[in-house]
Amino acid sequence: MEGVGGELNAFTGKEETVYYCTCLAGHVRRAVDLLLDITLCSAFPEDEMEKEVEVVVDEIESYRDQPSDLIYDEFESLMFPCHPLGRNILGDAESLRSYRPADVARFTGRLYHPERMVLYVLGNVDPGLVVREAEKSLARGDWHRRTRGLTLPHAAMDDAGCGNRHVVREMQTHQAHVVVGARAFSATDPRHIRLFLLNNMLGGPAMSCRLNLALRERAGLVYTVESSNAAYTDAGLWSVYYGCDAKDRARCRRLVARELDKLVQHPLSQRTLDAARRQLKGQIGLSYDNFENVAIGMAKRFLHYGTTLSREQLFAQLDAITPDELLQTAQSVFSPDRLLTLEYV
Repeated sequence: MEGVGGELNAFTGKEETVYYCTCLAGHVRRAVDLLLDITLCSAFPEDEMEKEVEVVVDEIESYRDQPSDLIYDEFESLMFPCHPLGRNILGDAESLRSYRPADVARFTGRLYHPERMVLYVLGNVDPGLVVREAEKSLARGDWHRRTRGLTLPHAAMDDAGCGNRHVVREMQTHQAHVVVGARAFSATDPRHIRLFLLNNMLGGPAMSCRLNLALRERAGLVYTVESSNAAYTDAGLWSVYYGCDAKDRARCRRLVARELDKLVQHPLSQRTLDAARRQLKGQIGLSYDNFENVAIGMAKRFLHYGTTLSREQLFAQLDAITPDELLQTAQSVFSPDRLLTLEYV
């Protein structure tokens, strides 16, 4: 694939693994064949596995040098202490080094079946050609001999989360790293789109977002402050991250709490809501220039929910949001009794 200027890559999320290829439309046959060969026909030589395990172990260890990344993993484990969503995607070195080729073959044999997968193609290509190439590639695979019909057990989601609402870790870093957040809504909950809008107002990519204005532009306390909203099939997580001098932690917490309290106590004016909608629509529109991310996002949505969501449909959902709905959503997530704070100092 690289020989024709394309890119072949993969990543693992909390609920799926994605193998993807970006190439010129004229090489779609090659892309389809490679992706299906990788997912359904891979071999796992022990010497290659041993090398790759050490690469991943090195990646795990590298996170210890990046507290701004490490803190998110621990925050999720605190928010989902008894659920798979709280587990680190990379795992741990001891477990990784115990795996053998038979373990990986058994895993792919149980989970990697066409009926559990989505092959998604975005581009100026003939859909019939894609189907024909996929059928040819599938006919060559050995996946027919694998165990079929596996149903993964559903992990119950407890309502309690972390009992301690403020956790401090001594990390001996120059800068303090802080995450504050709460459980939120699944991707199928209609409140998710409302939180999507609120999150963009608070800590989105624009320099004019509320948290950036409060903590950086007015107070000069942080270099980075951002908020994020992750929506899964049965749960969600909203959080704010910032890094500051240790002596400024309390002041930063107060400023964040003040911005959240504004959204919890009072509905937005129609003018403010219209401006926030206009900003988010512009950001979404520009993001559609990144065709790779668009394709991956649509494929993941189709994998989990059997549907896609067009830009126009998303805009219509944003247009339907009212100030009272945003107030109720803010009260459901940003109320002080729902928030957990994790600090690395």
